Amino acid sequence: MRRFVIPAAVAGVAILLLALLVFGVARQGENTSIDASIARGVLPPLPNANMALPVLGSDATQRISALRGKVVVVNVFASWCEPCQAEAPVLEHAQQALRHDGATVLGVTYLDTSTASTQFVRQWHLTYPVLRDIDGNFVRGLGTDAVPETFVINRQGRIAAVRRYQVNSRWLDQTLPKLLAERS
Repeated sequence: MRRFVIPAAVAGVAILLLALLVFGVARQGENTSIDASIARGVLPPLPNANMALPVLGSDATQRISALRGKVVVVNVFASWCEPCQAEAPVLEHAQQALRHDGATVLGVTYLDTSTASTQFVRQWHLTYPVLRDIDGNFVRGLGTDAVPETFVINRQGRIAAVRRYQVNSRWLDQTLPKLLAERS
C-alpha cells in the first residue's frame, strides 16, 4: 500500500498542475470588458484617469486625465519583464515621432521597485514620462494582471486600442495615424 501512496501523490500533483496550465492558457483568450467594448466599437473611458500617480524619480504626481486632448500610448511594464525590455526601444522610437504630433507615450510601472524602474528607464534611454502604480489599483482598473500591456487613449480620453502583449512598430503604425488625425 505504501509504495502506491507516493506515485499517487505525484500523479495528483501532476494532474493539478496540468489543470492549472490548461486554465491559464484558456484564460489568455478571454476578453476583459475593455476589450469587448472596443471590439463592439464602443470606446470606454480610461478607468482611474483622475488617480494621482507618482512620477518616477520625482516627488510630483500626475493624473492621466491632465493629458486629455493628446493621444496617449499608456504602456504598463516592469523592469523584470523580458517582453517589456524588447518593446522599450520600439516605444522610445514612437515617442520621438509622437512628440511632434502633440502626443506621448506614458509608461506605468507595475509590481516594480522605484530603483529597478529607474534603472530600466536609464538602460533603455527612455525620454517619455513614467508613472508608478505603487498599489496596483490603476493597473487593475484596466483589467491588467500581466505585463506588458498597452492602451492607446484618444484625445477625448477614451481607450481606442489595446494590446495585451508586447507591442511592435507595425501595430503602432496601424493604430496611431487615424487617432493622430482626429481632433478633439
